[in-house]
Amino acid sequence: MNLLVAQAQQIEAPEIHYGAIAPVLIVLGAACVSVLLEALLPKHQRWAVQLVLSLVALVAATGTLVLYANSDGKPAQGVATLAGVIAVDTPSLFLWGTLLVLAFGSILLIADRSVEPGGAFVAQAAIRPGTVQDRAQATKTGMQTEVFPLTLFALGGMMTFVAANDLLTMFIALEVLSLPLYLLCGLARRRRLLSQEAAVKYFLLGAFASAFFLYGVALLYGYAGSVKLSAIATAAGGTDRSDTLLFAGFGLLVVGLLFKAAVGPFHAWTPDVYQGAPTPVTAFMAACTKVAAFGGILRVLTVAFENTQWEWRGVLYGVAVVSMVIGAVLGLTQTDVKRMIAYSSVAHAGFLLIGSIALVPDGEGVSATMFYLLAYGFTTIAAFGIVSLVRNSDGEATHLSQWAGLAKRSPIVAGTFTFLLLALAGIPLTSGFIGKFVVFSAAIEAGLTPLVVIALVASAVAAFFYLRVIVLMYFSDPATDGPTVTVPGAFTTIAITLGAVVTLVLGLWPTLVLDWAGTGTFLS
Repeated sequence: MNLLVAQAQQIEAPEIHYGAIAPVLIVLGAACVSVLLEALLPKHQRWAVQLVLSLVALVAATGTLVLYANSDGKPAQGVATLAGVIAVDTPSLFLWGTLLVLAFGSILLIADRSVEPGGAFVAQAAIRPGTVQDRAQATKTGMQTEVFPLTLFALGGMMTFVAANDLLTMFIALEVLSLPLYLLCGLARRRRLLSQEAAVKYFLLGAFASAFFLYGVALLYGYAGSVKLSAIATAAGGTDRSDTLLFAGFGLLVVGLLFKAAVGPFHAWTPDVYQGAPTPVTAFMAACTKVAAFGGILRVLTVAFENTQWEWRGVLYGVAVVSMVIGAVLGLTQTDVKRMIAYSSVAHAGFLLIGSIALVPDGEGVSATMFYLLAYGFTTIAAFGIVSLVRNSDGEATHLSQWAGLAKRSPIVAGTFTFLLLALAGIPLTSGFIGKFVVFSAAIEAGLTPLVVIALVASAVAAFFYLRVIVLMYFSDPATDGPTVTVPGAFTTIAITLGAVVTLVLGLWPTLVLDWAGTGTFLS
């Protein structure tokens, strides 16, 4: 007994830097409070309270992040807290800020009840599509507010994921961010069967990818004797253990990460889920999940495997090429706007992977990739906001033929969408051009010039299907029974305006964001 008491006295509680992790605590705390409000409040009060709580939590989290980032007591190299499982460094702060501002725009799209009366969500996805009960539920005008806590939990998981300093914490965060998204994908008010099919595909493929990730963690633990990224880096730097465990574990781990980032050929879920999920959820996934996934990829490659980059760089080189080719070529064949943007995201994932493997001493590849994530996120949210406005009697009109002559029906909507498509194509004076420029510059500095040449060709091919939509909107006559453009409510208008303005500002004055992205490195 005395021995147990002595051992207990020697165990010290881990030091917790509450100021450093305050943004994550605020988001997850708000998610828990949101669940309680969902259970306790009368139904007619939930929408307003949940929306205010979500937006206040995002603003408060952003405020604490800014205060901590500018505080004099913040360690320059970052701090590891919660027994070292969370690393709060400059890249973490940048990625957290990116996730919070993108989530703000996504929440506005999710909360809108004017574009789709009653919102884009229903409460029970299990009702068989087409039945009397299903049609009755779809016509209800009450907003289903369960989506707010689900979105906050997913965001909290994303923030934890990009700051995770060991692989088990990263896996738990991966599940926390994924499970709410599986549910959200199946709650579409319109096209219920397509939405439920998307949710099932996403869940099954996501579970499969999680198994790859966890098996990779097990192999790396067997190799290094630890799941901490720094311990894996130390073991990889010099040990007599078998490299088979190291690279087999690395391969399985990366498969799980690439799936979540929608990098080809691990992209099979992307077009179906983008098309079937409610459009506000698609915007949230396309922007925030991409940030979280590549934030995790950057940390794993930089902290744990930088010393072995000559062994794995060639493999990821090939994966980047495959992703760009799949996204550019298959994007040409799409006739649905949401599926087209999905394949566009696969091509952009290839561009982002170029920056992720461009590990140069000054960290230019990391900062360029993080800037690209911010720029791409805002453009994508605004683009999906525009998609939600073009509607017919069945809901959103996403077939390309229905967008013919859209500029004659709504010049402002067509002009905004044109600008966003040009940004996705990487045309100058947009954030997309700056993002590609800094990523390709970092890749050339890292000796990846042939990969940059392939990326430029893929960009030129991808530009064709963006220009095809522009030509269709401006140089085709609208059908007499074509879709209408819904007047957006205040929330959708703010989200679209915010995305378009940031896309323009980052294209003209990117220096401030680039400087912040390049001020620090990952804590190892």
